Amino acid sequence: QVQLVESGGGLVQPGGSLNLACVATGSIPRHYAMGWYRQAVGQEREPVAVVPPNGRRNYAPIAQGRFTVSVDDAKNTAHLQMNSLKPEDTAVYFCNLRWGNEVYWGQGTQVTVSS
Repeated sequence: QVQLVESGGGLVQPGGSLNLACVATGSIPRHYAMGWYRQAVGQEREPVAVVPPNGRRNYAPIAQGRFTVSVDDAKNTAHLQMNSLKPEDTAVYFCNLRWGNEVYWGQGTQVTVSS
């Protein structure tokens, strides 16, 4: 089993920045994909940024140019640096780890962008 714990969410003004962190513990597999998804109220969960085992970062269009994802395999951590935040970025952000058919989710961290 793998446990994921996110942190770093909060309230930020439009144009501001946040850095989300995710720590994975437990029986961590090798060569996993790790990344971030988000879910706004009344909407489906959507991908934000994912790093597959090959290390190539994949960004959703909503994250291109504003967000940066990083994964530290040695520490089993992931970060999502979010800049130029907009009100439409308001959502619960979830950390995700995927290995084969195994998929793990964190409990989520709320990000609210509002003036």
